[in-house]
Amino acid sequence: MSDLFDDEPGDVETRRPGSRARALVITGVVLVVGFFALTTFATIYTDRLWYDEVGYGQVFSTMLWTRIGLFLVFGLFMAAAVAVNMYLAYRFRPLFRIPGGDGSVDRYRDAVTPIRTWLLAGVATVVGIFAGTSALGNWRTYLLWRHSQPFDQKDAYFDKDISFYVFSLPWWHYVVDFVMAAAVVAILATAVVHYLYGGIRLQVQHDRLSGAAQVQFSVLLGIFVLAKGVDYYLDRFDLVTNDNSLFTGMNYTGENALLPARNILMGVALICAVLFFLNIWRRTWQLPSVGLALLVLSAILLGMIWPAIVQNFQVKPTEADKEETYIQENIDATTQAYDIADVESEDYQAIPDESAIPDDARALAALQSQLDQVPVVDPKQVRETFEQTQQPQVYYSVAPVLDVDRYKLTDPESGQVVETPLVLGVRELDQDEIADRNWSNLHTVYTHGEGIIAAYANEVPATGDSGNIRWAEGIDSDDNVFTEQEGFEPRVYYGEQSPEYSVVGKSSEDADDVELGMNSADEEEEQATTYDGDGGVDVGSTFRQLMYAVKFGETNFLLSGRVNGSSRVLYNRDPQTRVEKVAPWLTVDGDPYPAVIDGRIQWILDGYTTTDRYPNSQRESFESMIDDSLQDDTGLQTIPTDEINYMRSAVKATVDAYDGTVTLYAWDEEDPILRTWMSAFPGTVKPRAEIPDPLMEHLRYPEDLFKVQRYQLARYHVTDASDFYEGSERWEVPADPEQTGALQPPYRVFTGTTATDSGQWSLTSVFVPRGKGNLASFVSVDSDIDANTAEEYDSFGQIQVLNVSDANADGPGQVANEMQQDEGVSDTLQQFRVQGATPPVFGNLLTVPLSSGLINIQPVYAVRPGATSSFPILQYVIVRYGADVGIGRDIPLALADALGLEAQDDENDNGQNPGDNNGQNNGQGPGGQPGEEQTPEERIAELLQDASDLFDRAEEAQSRNDTAEWAELLEQAEEKVRQALTISAQRDGGDQPGDQPTEPTDESTGE
Repeated sequence: MSDLFDDEPGDVETRRPGSRARALVITGVVLVVGFFALTTFATIYTDRLWYDEVGYGQVFSTMLWTRIGLFLVFGLFMAAAVAVNMYLAYRFRPLFRIPGGDGSVDRYRDAVTPIRTWLLAGVATVVGIFAGTSALGNWRTYLLWRHSQPFDQKDAYFDKDISFYVFSLPWWHYVVDFVMAAAVVAILATAVVHYLYGGIRLQVQHDRLSGAAQVQFSVLLGIFVLAKGVDYYLDRFDLVTNDNSLFTGMNYTGENALLPARNILMGVALICAVLFFLNIWRRTWQLPSVGLALLVLSAILLGMIWPAIVQNFQVKPTEADKEETYIQENIDATTQAYDIADVESEDYQAIPDESAIPDDARALAALQSQLDQVPVVDPKQVRETFEQTQQPQVYYSVAPVLDVDRYKLTDPESGQVVETPLVLGVRELDQDEIADRNWSNLHTVYTHGEGIIAAYANEVPATGDSGNIRWAEGIDSDDNVFTEQEGFEPRVYYGEQSPEYSVVGKSSEDADDVELGMNSADEEEEQATTYDGDGGVDVGSTFRQLMYAVKFGETNFLLSGRVNGSSRVLYNRDPQTRVEKVAPWLTVDGDPYPAVIDGRIQWILDGYTTTDRYPNSQRESFESMIDDSLQDDTGLQTIPTDEINYMRSAVKATVDAYDGTVTLYAWDEEDPILRTWMSAFPGTVKPRAEIPDPLMEHLRYPEDLFKVQRYQLARYHVTDASDFYEGSERWEVPADPEQTGALQPPYRVFTGTTATDSGQWSLTSVFVPRGKGNLASFVSVDSDIDANTAEEYDSFGQIQVLNVSDANADGPGQVANEMQQDEGVSDTLQQFRVQGATPPVFGNLLTVPLSSGLINIQPVYAVRPGATSSFPILQYVIVRYGADVGIGRDIPLALADALGLEAQDDENDNGQNPGDNNGQNNGQGPGGQPGEEQTPEERIAELLQDASDLFDRAEEAQSRNDTAEWAELLEQAEEKVRQALTISAQRDGGDQPGDQPTEPTDESTGE
């Protein structure tokens, strides 16, 4: 290759480094290159193994070969453009040295000439690598263009199918920009070669360029300007996706100033390119220079100054009239792109009429029947309760915010199957709490979580139960609705808190199990197990162990005896990560939720198709639209800017918590973006018809999609352009009344419940007028597939807006203030505000529509001060119905208190709140049986005896190493002692601040 340019006589010898120094340099280069090559190969090889293991090898192959193809095509194109032009510049250099050149250049030319071939190859290779690297990052853009499917909808201005803007236009923009970049790089490389070899002489007054240089520069500049003309042509279509001061899309200035300007600039660029090409023969720069100057001047005048004049002097004085038709197009496109065009809207009276408020027990019971399924257990506040009472070992944990789902459970009283809301948390492994943090423990012993915990979300049990929660599944639960299922698999190897990787499998059947499992309460020794699922990559061979040692930077893959011929390595274990890897074209919802389906814990995730190229639709930041008091991470992966203007719930995905199986089901099968990706990755997404019925029952309306839709509805519920421009009816999502600086999250509740029907499982939220605190509307979306009998599930996903007709209806912030400032509520909660007590914690504020008006419900939690393992305990529920506020142990008692009526208390059967007796028995004998009223001395003796029994049981639990039961029994015993001290103080006429009972009391009764 060094002989390629050997027509220059007399190569100049250069000093070569010594052999030892050269050997060291070569060795260093080889080592560095070898290191990067090994790590790159290990990454690709192990990724291939992982994709094959999960059954999505075709996804890996498509991405790999697409990236390689783009890298080679665009890299070689750039390298060839630079190399050919550098060669031509040298090949047609002046054969004789012309007077007037720069003498200092001679030294550089003499130094470069002996290695000119290597320099050419090196420069071409470097720019080719950079260009190829840039191209391989556009694999999504290429695949969308290559497999584009039609939208069968056309935009309002250019009459092109929307697929052109979403799929084709981004790709052609990239190609044209690449051609311009290649022309610029080639011009720079050519200029350097011509300058070194005399083709460019800057020191002379005339003929500064040789004839060959003029020809070469004319061609390259002509190509650049021609490509710029094509760029102006494509920029015309960007007008329907440009962000303007009022909205996204075409506006008056765009259609009447920018569009004509780009048409003119396109023509000027074409003329300028022709002038450059003609310069090949004319050899004068006068006309091309004039053309280029005209293009620059036109770009400034027509592309910048003229649109500004039109906007400021034509549009702004009558903006509402000028922009009306464009605003209407923006409204139509936005509601279509975010799937809010078919929202059902109706007027609703939020404040109930006096005639609708119950005034007797029968009317109260009818009203209460609509609230039976309302969840009062806050999934955020009870997290610590789950942690303290349902984790037998410290190295287990649950998610920071628990999930809410509904299950068909048998009502023990009626025997009927009822949809019941549950608060759920998967008992996952928390390796941060492991005492001995060595490699063996972290990656071969502590490998998995154990089981699922569930609490009835709509029930408040008798005071004294752990956290005032009735457990549906967990330690000491009377029901255990999941583990009773045949073949239930409790082990959780794939979850939101799973370790980075675990090595599982034992060398032989006779070898000991080493993976630590959860022992039950009656088992004294720790239980061990061995993973026998289908997940994981086989790492039995030495070569694979080497590859994974390189991948994870861990030599124990080669040295540890725990890695044997039967071993497998589990990694990429977070459900969201697994779905994002097998479907890298999806935007995955940030909140995977667990469901027990046919005895297996399945993580269910929603996958969205998104774009920021939908014409005339409003573009917004995805993170801003989903932000609220529960949001931690956007999960947005597929758009480089975080902005979108189109979104669909395209895919429902499941990840098996035991073996990691990932399954993708098409949900919105009419979505063109989904159909395009299914064409690019055939066979990866199963049709909607294959979703199993047990899974279908637990699919829900996607939370992030609902947040995006409610964000847009706050503005785009107004569909008239004139009203939209005025902005007088704009709404906003209210602030969370219990968390400063954050928006209120949506809540999942049953709406429209009756005595015989649990109602519709819905995702709900409210709006307030922009800048105001009163209530504007209530919005809900049908999230209940099982409730629909039609095979197509027509009502699922139907958004309904109840426009509040009461101008004085309070919003969440006002409601929270009224509830907490109510005299009865304040008096009842005073016991938690005295010195030494912990202030009450207010849970989520629910707004539920009833047949007559809205009702607001808020749970109240308290934490015992000074306890070593304290957790929030549900103490009360506050209810506001109309102007009436009440507080009680549960919703029926709180509603009865608000309306001044008596409600039947199933637990105490006395019609009083549980705290109304100040620790006494309200005329009941020991054990709660009707009989002679106890004296204070008898009650104190009974409480102390109960405390003694609880202390004895706690010691027994401690001897069994059952930390959870020991802590719970100890707290119950301490509570009995505290109640006894309180009764003693009241009997003696004293008051001991800080010794208030944790059991709820109602000081407003005066008892």
